[in-house]
Amino acid sequence: MNKLVLGFAALAILGLTSCSNDDDNTPILPPTNNVTAPDTYVFERNGANTVFYTGQTTRILMAEELIAAIKDPSKTEIELDAMFAHQEGATDFSDATLNASGKSVRSKTAASTDFFSANTTVANAIKADFDGYISDQANNVFPNWGNTASIGVAGQIQEAAGGTTRYVNGKGLENNQALNKGLIGALMIDQMLNSYLGTAVLDAGDNRANNDAAILDGSNDYTTMEHKWDEAFGYLYGKEVNAAMPALGADNFLNKYLARVENDTDFAGIAMDVYNAFKLGRAAIVAKNYEVRDAQAEIIRGKISEIVGIRAVYYLQQAKGSLGTDWAAAFHDLSEGYGFIYSLQFTRKAGTNEPYFTKTEVDGFIATLMAGNGFWELTGSQLDAMSNTISAEFNFTIAQAGS
Repeated sequence: MNKLVLGFAALAILGLTSCSNDDDNTPILPPTNNVTAPDTYVFERNGANTVFYTGQTTRILMAEELIAAIKDPSKTEIELDAMFAHQEGATDFSDATLNASGKSVRSKTAASTDFFSANTTVANAIKADFDGYISDQANNVFPNWGNTASIGVAGQIQEAAGGTTRYVNGKGLENNQALNKGLIGALMIDQMLNSYLGTAVLDAGDNRANNDAAILDGSNDYTTMEHKWDEAFGYLYGKEVNAAMPALGADNFLNKYLARVENDTDFAGIAMDVYNAFKLGRAAIVAKNYEVRDAQAEIIRGKISEIVGIRAVYYLQQAKGSLGTDWAAAFHDLSEGYGFIYSLQFTRKAGTNEPYFTKTEVDGFIATLMAGNGFWELTGSQLDAMSNTISAEFNFTIAQAGS
């Protein structure tokens, strides 16, 4: 990623100017958008850093402690619920800074302005799904931690040849994977694509007028609009050691899976597409060019949504090869696939106010996965059918995503 960032610096200069025509001596024209992105995501005003997204880093860290705790059979449902819906000052985490925070994971789960502010019934139903993963783990999986899983019975199951032991519910689902991958959509992607990159948030109230006049947000060094864009950036890069030169793989959420997709030769370049759009969009806010800003938001929406679709199909296809021969490996891939399928409802089609798949469509996928005895009864043809439906909505094939 660092090499890509440095390499783009030269390309950016070339890409922002028009080429002359030797035949008619047409002069080189200046950039039509009047916006030039910096080499890295560094923005300053009067020598002071204007990029802040500490709230996003806090929630990523809280979510990471939660997904670690849901694999600890000594934890109770009450303790796990408290981590999910943290209250300021409660000692829910190992990090005292997180305990002192008034933020929580649950409060921003399925809570975007565009999708859920006027649809609290659906938002509450989604939150209840996450409550359900925690409850099932604490009340069904933990008590059977040392027992062997079987059809309809929670417990442990080991991958072939002495591989990793997985802990599943009676239908073969790893609740920790459903929680982890589901939060990629319900927290990180929903907040990024459907709140902070949307005009309802960026242009709320006097944000545009204040940005035009360089009126800062209270005593901070940034305008409110600048900060909202940075908060979207933070849900992807918030745990990077140096987000100006992201290494990727810095967390267990969106950052990790952007790296996974980038490392697939069929999708190489997606990481720079996302990073460059974030840089140019932020530069456009500084330049007060909202047309360019919004165009970059649409690029980010399309690329981030594609990550979810790619990984959903990837895990379905990986699981297909293990069905009936290595149940533990199949269940692990299916559990990750379940989480990414669940996250499809938080994606965003560029230029629309719609996800790639509605909640009703996602619920249909989940119903297929969990029907009867769940993963124990799934067939390769069912996984192919879902993979076909998902890939048809995106610009990739099953062969590209599934390998």
